[in-house]
Amino acid sequence: MSTKDRWLLPDGVEEILPVEARRVESLRRRLLDLFETWGYEFVMPPLIEYLESLLIGASRDLDLQTFKVTDHLTGRLMGVRPDMTPQAARIDAHYLKRGAPTRLCYMGSVLRTKPDGFGGSREPLQLGAELYGHAGPDADAEILGLMIESLRLAGIRDAHFDLGHVGVFRGLAAQAKLNVEQETELFEALQRKASNDVEALLAASDAPTASKRMLAGLLELSGGEEVLARARKQCRDAPKPVIRALDELQAVADRVAKRPGAPTLNFDLAELSGYHYYTGVVFSAFVPGYGQAIARGGRYDGIGQAFGRDRAATGFGADLRQWLRVSAATTPVLTGVLVSNSDDSALQAETSRLRAEGQRVVMRLSGDKSPASEFGCDRELVKKNGRWVIQSAK
Repeated sequence: MSTKDRWLLPDGVEEILPVEARRVESLRRRLLDLFETWGYEFVMPPLIEYLESLLIGASRDLDLQTFKVTDHLTGRLMGVRPDMTPQAARIDAHYLKRGAPTRLCYMGSVLRTKPDGFGGSREPLQLGAELYGHAGPDADAEILGLMIESLRLAGIRDAHFDLGHVGVFRGLAAQAKLNVEQETELFEALQRKASNDVEALLAASDAPTASKRMLAGLLELSGGEEVLARARKQCRDAPKPVIRALDELQAVADRVAKRPGAPTLNFDLAELSGYHYYTGVVFSAFVPGYGQAIARGGRYDGIGQAFGRDRAATGFGADLRQWLRVSAATTPVLTGVLVSNSDDSALQAETSRLRAEGQRVVMRLSGDKSPASEFGCDRELVKKNGRWVIQSAK
């Protein structure tokens, strides 16, 4: 590498410079405060750990996203965390072992071998909240409500929310007796919203006519709350798990709708992102002009079984840096007090007092003549009539 290229970073990895870092840290603190007011306890899982522990119960996709290194102390493979959700599940199941529902939150860097999308980051600053130990719609509604409040706090006002339930497709696919290959191909066609491919795949299968009709009809079940009524009518011949899934989806939507300032909820029963991971209600947040979800969540029961304790689980996660890219919130103007470098005890005492009040005070170093604005200061501490007083910076 030439000298001029030594400053270059790998693709998908970037530094956060002072102005942006202030935005990140300000929002991080406010979000953690919000989580605490909802009863969520902050945890800090390790950045790196043994691979078998990090990936236990995880999907193959997560395995492929994990950077792997050899531990020079033991010779065992270690992985840098690509996602903190399984780590939080382990903390709940293996370390806390509480009988009551447990609420955990986290925020920290994760590292992935590939970015999620074009131009995306391989080092997201992941935030998340998880609720363990409750299988009812109350828990799903609480997590979705917290996700909505978090987006508002971040200054993302124009988000819209899509809800679905993986149990609808799963139940219909089971009724149709699709084999693994057929189910996978149909799932992928539904994600592409490729109606012609869906029709062709179903036509080539031996599924009953009613099952084909209901599966193909999932592409039409997208829109407002009226979608749930249409889904019940369209799936009247569906097996009980499908009807139960629709009931659960309705129960969550009803609970969220009763919250003050609740947004309009949209429903998409063909949206199955995370299908192999989630087990129930799923939800995503989108903003206009941005091609991918800015937050995702849902129910993922059973993840704790890999850690010796099968617990109901629901939660949401997002990338804090991604939120700041779509946020309408402005960066607070940097202010502060510039003081001269002096051994004057009165000046030192006043400087300490201002810092104790939480004010930002910058000490001018000897010989420096830079203007106060260079230090992000709008005021100066000057001596007048034998007293140190604050005045506007020149």
